[in-house]
Amino acid sequence: MTAVLAARGLVAGYGGIPVVHGVDLDVAAGEVVSLLGANGAGKTTLLLTVSGLLAPIDGTLEVLGEAVPARRRVRASTVTARARLGLAHVPEDRGLFADLTAREHFRLGSRRAGRSGGQTLDLDEVLGWFPALARVLDRRAGLLSGGEQQMLSLARAVVGAPRLLLVDELSLGLAPMVVEQILPSLRTIAGRTGAGVVVVEQHVGLALAVSDRAYVLGHGRVLAAGTSAEVAAQAEVLEAGYLGGVPDTGDSRPPGESLGPAD
Repeated sequence: MTAVLAARGLVAGYGGIPVVHGVDLDVAAGEVVSLLGANGAGKTTLLLTVSGLLAPIDGTLEVLGEAVPARRRVRASTVTARARLGLAHVPEDRGLFADLTAREHFRLGSRRAGRSGGQTLDLDEVLGWFPALARVLDRRAGLLSGGEQQMLSLARAVVGAPRLLLVDELSLGLAPMVVEQILPSLRTIAGRTGAGVVVVEQHVGLALAVSDRAYVLGHGRVLAAGTSAEVAAQAEVLEAGYLGGVPDTGDSRPPGESLGPAD
């Protein structure tokens, strides 16, 4: 399948101080990839670097066919350029405008894609994936429930038919029942649009159930990578990723090198 994201030895962080260390990552069109790990593992930093809000410090990064050079400063035009290529980023704070209605958010998503010459999805089709939004189209985002806001944030990104979709902490602040309703939509989106989807998620079981492959990060390094089934079978590594330890692999290699390949 066509690669929409590829990183080799990626180093990223803030003010020149690395948070992500030597990460290898691959995402193909039409697949869902989960990023797992405790808070502070480097997952959000990785997404911010891919979307252009942070500049790579070192290593190689290719986003939607465009090579991203390492540099010291972020360029304001970078985020816009990647959006035009077809990247959409759903941040952990959802990025909604409280005074705009759900319908107005959809118009913004469609216009962004239209200005960049991209395709858009039919609103009725998107609402079919998130039926709860059909009842609140003319309600302001600030008045929606947490689950409705998360659906709106995701649906607004999807209506622009992205080629690469980044979703940060989809379940943040939501009841498990709501997460069970929303998370499977990522599989539908990837299958329908052909987008590569990267999701940062704390609900490990649910994330692995809807993803093709997964990466476990710890202290900014890849502790494990493989198919979702392969990662699910590595209970010790998953435990280390969330409790902050380093798995005992029986050798002295760095954690990112001690387990299966990233692709």
